[in-house]
Amino acid sequence: MSLDLFETERLVLSGWRMDQLDDLMALHGNPNVSRYLTSSGAPWTREQAETALRGWIELFETRQLGKLRLTRKSDGKFIGRAGYGIYPRTGEPEIGYALFEEHHGAGYATEAAGGLRDWIFRETDAPHFIGFADTRNAPSLAVLKKIGMEETHVEVEPNGLTCQFHIYRRPDHV
Repeated sequence: MSLDLFETERLVLSGWRMDQLDDLMALHGNPNVSRYLTSSGAPWTREQAETALRGWIELFETRQLGKLRLTRKSDGKFIGRAGYGIYPRTGEPEIGYALFEEHHGAGYATEAAGGLRDWIFRETDAPHFIGFADTRNAPSLAVLKKIGMEETHVEVEPNGLTCQFHIYRRPDHV
């Protein structure tokens, strides 16, 4: 089974393998990447990364969801992750992304999120998906708006973050 799910103009989005755990540790072990993921902002431990990776692999195998590897087409470089988790409180697909700092501002998160938006309605019967980000994370909130998501509410997450929630409903023409 190919782990490549789809491509955008500059990116390949694909599933993970357990032997790629070091890549995930490099990403989420970085305090500047992890600062908006929990109230403490602490980098992930290897155990946290391994647990996340196992969950993403299972979601990919069972539903073609999960946070996917982002690689740049031009050179095959791993630049971050983007994809769908399942929001535990409601069971809704929830979009998320994280990139290495040196790739911030290049439009990769917006490109990946836009591709994921189109993919979910093309390949699944999901009526909508949600997304949210820490209210202090202006760049992440901007990505959600750029792909057409509507703000819904602000809520404190179980991990202690105050997050702005968004929704994107299936367009009529899909």
